[in-house]
Amino acid sequence: MLLLALDTSTPAVTVALHDGERVLAEATTVDPRRHTELLMPLVTSVLHDAGAGRGDLTELAVGVGPGPFTGLRVGLAAARTMGAVLELPVRGVCSLDVLAYGVRAANPPGEPFAVATDARRREVYWATYDAGGVRVSGPDVGPAAGLAERRLPAA
Repeated sequence: MLLLALDTSTPAVTVALHDGERVLAEATTVDPRRHTELLMPLVTSVLHDAGAGRGDLTELAVGVGPGPFTGLRVGLAAARTMGAVLELPVRGVCSLDVLAYGVRAANPPGEPFAVATDARRREVYWATYDAGGVRVSGPDVGPAAGLAERRLPAA
């Protein structure tokens, strides 16, 4: 298995290569106005760093947001195109779920929690998760006060 993951749902462009057990290579560049210019060079760099080629890939994953439409469009179009050209399955993944997985991996199961990212204009994208890291609500967008009312620890 060699999974290439792309995420352009935030101001960052992130690419990682995973072999089913560990991350082989990853790269992130933060520049909210250059997703189109940055994504494919990062893909090339990550494949090179891992000593892999496009033909070695078995699957693609792409962040489906929530996030700004322009950034999402870049990642989704790239993943769909690569999947079609390389005849690979493309899986959409909620970007908040990826962050929640990281929270749960770094902390033993305990209590429910929330994950939030900046939606700009004084709003956040957020979702809530049970103690095991399974999403129970969201993703939603709104003022951070709406999330604060839930009185959950948030990442």
